[in-house]
Amino acid sequence: MAEPMEEVSHEGGEAAPISAESPTSSSSDSESEEEARENLRLQALETELANNPTNYDAHVQYIKLLRKASNIEKLREAREAMSALFPLSPVMWQEWAKDETSLSSGDDAFPVIEKIYERGVFDYLSVSLWCDYLNYVQEHDPLVRGCSPAGITKARNLFERALTAGGLHVSEGSKIWEAYRDFEQAIFHTIGDTEIEAKKKQVERIRSIFHRQLSLPHNDLEATLLAYKSWEVEQGNVLDVNSANLDGISSHVASAYQKALGMYNARVQLEEQVSKQDLPDSERLKLFMGYLDFEKTDGDPSRIQILYERAITEFPISTDLWLDYTRYLDKTLKVANVVREAYSRAGRNCPWIGELWCRYLLSLERGHASENEISTVFEKALQCSFSSFEEYLDLYLTRVDGIRRRLSLGKEVEGLNLEVIRNTFQNASDYLSPHLKNTDGLLRLYNYWARLDMNLGNDLAAARGVWERLLKISGSMLEAWQGYITMEIETGHTSEARSIYKRCYSKRFPGTGSEDICHSWLRFEREYGMMEDFDHALQKVTPRLEELRLFRIQEESKGAAAPTDQRDNDTKKKAHGKRNTDFNFTEQPPAKRQKAAAQKPNKIHGKDKPQAPSSGEPNKMEDVNAKPESMSEVQVENSVRAKTKVYTDQCTAFVSNLSLQANSDHLRDFFGDNGGVVAIRILKDKFTGKSRGLAYVDFLDEAHLAAALAKNKKMLLGKHVSIARSNPKQKKKDKEAALGTDRNSIVEGSEASEINKESGTSQAPLDGRKYEIENVRLKGKNTFAVPRNVKPLGWTQNKPKKDTADPPDETPKSNDEFRKMFLKTQNS
Repeated sequence: MAEPMEEVSHEGGEAAPISAESPTSSSSDSESEEEARENLRLQALETELANNPTNYDAHVQYIKLLRKASNIEKLREAREAMSALFPLSPVMWQEWAKDETSLSSGDDAFPVIEKIYERGVFDYLSVSLWCDYLNYVQEHDPLVRGCSPAGITKARNLFERALTAGGLHVSEGSKIWEAYRDFEQAIFHTIGDTEIEAKKKQVERIRSIFHRQLSLPHNDLEATLLAYKSWEVEQGNVLDVNSANLDGISSHVASAYQKALGMYNARVQLEEQVSKQDLPDSERLKLFMGYLDFEKTDGDPSRIQILYERAITEFPISTDLWLDYTRYLDKTLKVANVVREAYSRAGRNCPWIGELWCRYLLSLERGHASENEISTVFEKALQCSFSSFEEYLDLYLTRVDGIRRRLSLGKEVEGLNLEVIRNTFQNASDYLSPHLKNTDGLLRLYNYWARLDMNLGNDLAAARGVWERLLKISGSMLEAWQGYITMEIETGHTSEARSIYKRCYSKRFPGTGSEDICHSWLRFEREYGMMEDFDHALQKVTPRLEELRLFRIQEESKGAAAPTDQRDNDTKKKAHGKRNTDFNFTEQPPAKRQKAAAQKPNKIHGKDKPQAPSSGEPNKMEDVNAKPESMSEVQVENSVRAKTKVYTDQCTAFVSNLSLQANSDHLRDFFGDNGGVVAIRILKDKFTGKSRGLAYVDFLDEAHLAAALAKNKKMLLGKHVSIARSNPKQKKKDKEAALGTDRNSIVEGSEASEINKESGTSQAPLDGRKYEIENVRLKGKNTFAVPRNVKPLGWTQNKPKKDTADPPDETPKSNDEFRKMFLKTQNS
């Protein structure tokens, strides 16, 4: 008779056990509505899992709803689908086993349910799951239930497995020990009174279990001692069963008990801390790690391992915990089966960590696993999503390392040969080359590939083919050419090495790579070549080095011109700001200035002709007398000549979203297939000197510019660069049109400042930028803030009325005229 299944509570409904018969549908409207809502939720979860099968929470909710709805077939399929992707929690395994137990009867169902328990105890350590498993086997296994010798042996082996897994659990391990004792005592009662030797042997077996348990630190150690003493009294020994003293107990048992009690007292506080469920997970994980550090000082590998298993059960997706656990197993335990199982579980819990998969492959190789098993794990690892392409590279290299080591032993391994290595390298190159172009990682892969073709296959042509493929992918890497050359030199093929030098000496490499390859060629010819070879290399390299030297000088001059231009701008700003104090200024009355301006309309600021501003520079206002005392005319002229070149951007591309590591060589190589690059200007931060991710690239003509614009959104150093035509003239026209009114206001403000000097007021000169921002304007005909010789803002020439007297004199008056008017007023 199958046991009734325990009720399990679910969200959104009452607890409902699964029975073998389908529940009858209720006639109430509320139950019908609830059932309709659950069906909608099931459909939504099915759609979600079809689109995203790795959604862990969706799997859990789907199983809960199916279990509540008693949909047996779909529930089994859902559990199998989730188990294929994720390890199930101990509670989910217990529910699964109990559901199948309640639905199945007879001996035929036992193997299926037993397999469910086996899968469950493999995923995580759970004492309660082990106890359920042991109870199920005792009740439903025909051999164990019949107390046959084979059944008893099977049960004892299962109990020993359970003790190995959880017998050292400080807070829960005693449950397994008690179940083991109860089983052996039940066997004792089945032995007849006439079988004296069998009874004595069984008594010693039970006593041994007591002694083993009393030597381990458990939370109910004292209760175990009292139970042991009571049992000994039943066997005819005289002991005090009411006290926890050790009188009458053998010395070795008493000593082991006292040691275990001391160990428990040292761990009781740590056990209390890790058992707190109200703490955040991060805090509890720290407490577990502290507990592990404490156990490592004691140095018992079995106790450390079970504490790791307890932590894994609580925090199954902690990558640091899995890495630490597997590292400890590799270093200390070194039991092949245990280590292999730990890595298998780590890969199911944290499949996104490439390091775990690499170490998994190494553990399989140490354990002498078959090639089929290793290749299966490798292919499974390739299906995972790692955080970086370097992790995939390490995985491929680890796989190649293992194949190389086994082939180097000279033993025939089924399915292993050099072609497997080449296929692995080729697959790695096809997948990683687009992402690791011009990187040391890709160079390492190809270098290893070529070396194995030479050492294991003795195939020089294949090795050269490997290097040629790398040069097509990363031809701008100096190290790629050097590696190719090194291989040819090491194999004694100096002529081929010389040919490679001739191919690459004129190429552009980052940094000083172009010079380095030239000097490397000369050293090669000195060490391996004849005089004719050295002269030929010198003839080729000398003009190339001179060209590179001039290019470096040009780059340095461009870099030095930018700070000079900045200093000139700072000097001019300082001169404008200190015009009142530093300038040798000769005052003129306003009337004289107006008269001089009327007589010489073409003389502006001491120059014969007005000079139109160039298209590349903004308009600048200068004063003939605005010369710093410390600055001579020669210095001014030199500062003007020191200005940087004005770029007209006739055939220029503006490049943005550049990598901060990109330099002129990268850009030149990027546009190299188009050609026609005249100059490259990378914009840099004036404080840090680092690239701003922007650049201007000048081209020879419109055709080359159009070809460059077609490269918009192409990849350069891992970023999609944006390329557009540079057209600053249109932007400047728009800006001048928008700011035309404000510039006029600035000029008026400057004139007003000069006139205030005449009047003797203490008003500071108006700053053009400040005036432009504030845009202060006087409205109406208020004239209280207007200089004497400037018409009031808003002033209009109104015709005088006919019946009035003579019209007022509107001619601006000079200082002398105002002075006479003032004296006349005083005398009157």
